[in-house]
Amino acid sequence: MRSNMMSVPLTVPFILERARTIYAGREVVSLLPAGKDAQGQPVAQTHRTTYGEVADRALRLGAALQALGLQPGDRVATLAVNSFRHLEAYLGVPSAGFVLHTVNIRLHPEQVAWILNHAGDRVLLIENVFAAMIPAIKAACPKLEHIFVLGALPQALPGMGDYDTWVMGQEPLAQYPELDENAAAAMCYTSGTTGNPKGVLYSHRSTVLHSLVSAPKDALNVGEADAVLPIVPMFHVNAWGLPYTCAMYGAKQLFSGIFTDGKTLARLMQDEGVTITAGVPTIWMGLLNELDRAKADGQPYDLSKLSRIISGGSAAPEAMIRAFQERHDLSVLQAWGMTETHPLGTAASLPPEVDLRSDEGYVLRAKQGRPVPLIELEIVDDDNNVLPHDGVSMGRLLCRGPWVTDSYFGGEGASNFLTLNGQLWFDTGDIATLDGRGYMHIQDRSKDLIKSGGEWIGSVELENAIMAHPAVAQCAVIAMDDPKWDERPLAIVVLRPGEVTTHEQLVEFIAPRFAKWWLPDATVFTDALPIGATGKFLKRELREEYRGYGQKDFPQRQG
Repeated sequence: MRSNMMSVPLTVPFILERARTIYAGREVVSLLPAGKDAQGQPVAQTHRTTYGEVADRALRLGAALQALGLQPGDRVATLAVNSFRHLEAYLGVPSAGFVLHTVNIRLHPEQVAWILNHAGDRVLLIENVFAAMIPAIKAACPKLEHIFVLGALPQALPGMGDYDTWVMGQEPLAQYPELDENAAAAMCYTSGTTGNPKGVLYSHRSTVLHSLVSAPKDALNVGEADAVLPIVPMFHVNAWGLPYTCAMYGAKQLFSGIFTDGKTLARLMQDEGVTITAGVPTIWMGLLNELDRAKADGQPYDLSKLSRIISGGSAAPEAMIRAFQERHDLSVLQAWGMTETHPLGTAASLPPEVDLRSDEGYVLRAKQGRPVPLIELEIVDDDNNVLPHDGVSMGRLLCRGPWVTDSYFGGEGASNFLTLNGQLWFDTGDIATLDGRGYMHIQDRSKDLIKSGGEWIGSVELENAIMAHPAVAQCAVIAMDDPKWDERPLAIVVLRPGEVTTHEQLVEFIAPRFAKWWLPDATVFTDALPIGATGKFLKRELREEYRGYGQKDFPQRQG
């Protein structure tokens, strides 16, 4: 028996229309570059607009793309920072029947060109600060027909147009095309840490469902009264979906653009009354340092409205979570997801019986959290046998849900998917535990696990424990070859300015938390760790750099 419910397609225009009508007066604030100071550093200028104005320009963008002769499903790429113009593309491109393809601005130019060609992009919207790349992009991307520059044109280059002039020269889209909710709305490529990046296509349906489920209290807790600052880039998994979620629920949106230093962010949060912000741990370490400095100088920032710092991308150290809470009364919520999961999969909200500041509370907040509604998780061994949810058994983390990809663009990466009990699952490549309350805790990426004497050692737990040492700023743990045990942990550490410590002192500091055979055999002190385009340590580069450690000397700064 069928129900009597209407079959209404879930499409991005529903989000655009809510922003255009119900929330037309809500602010959208962007920090835009406005020249340079005496030291040659970019100066920020505050730009203010509203959802109503963004929606109007988004509809003009949709009409402008249709006037170019694009066909439904054609890809429109963005090479852009977080700003109101990028938000216009988020809303306007898919609402006009095309696919928004956000490209990672931190990739090597050759990889950017490879992605543009692989996706078959016909139009590129590029930030003015990257305009110098246009001649090389045009030469390397023959399928790219149109390039428009976001912001003031730095110079006249052949084959590019001014985005603002082009968009405002069109009448707003009068009628939305008939859209299939399962049609692609957006496209994002993986970071390509183990080969060429792979494309993931998000549907209109998955985008709407993801936005609905991201907002509730035990997820990201977004509502109309909020002022949300997504520092996570809009090119990285749709800024964790926040631009869509905020537009759907009417939250004020703030974009910091290229300005992500601790001082600028703290001032922006204070001046604009930010209630929710989101980014990777490396951003939060910079903010924490600035808050500590200002407090020590007797001029602390007023961040009393900031209710939630959402941390993702890599594991947030428990020591950092404690520092924000105990020194500044700020709450860090850890969340987990991937390009393949749109991305929200879990959030580390606490059950009512656990106190936020208790030891148990900090332990749970340092985990990746419980799955949000409609997302299912499972862990299996190498033979795909389901493992107990006891918080101890480690296995390959599987995921499924209505915003989890079932394949990659072009049919690549088939080995990342498997059928379990008649259901299709995505193999995340993470090694994790699950406990009886549903908390998922990532132990490592499968390629980063250290196998010592036949037993597994998780590098993430070691890194977070070492980063709790007061002298340590950053730490990455990798496997080094060992003739007896096959592999042993090697810690690579960046110290805080003016601090000193030794390998022996670090081992003594973390020893109470680990079995003896888990403790690193050696520590390298260095000035910097390589960080990738999504804010994660590049362990592949570290493994290559320190290959043969123990058999030959490596230059290092002494701790």
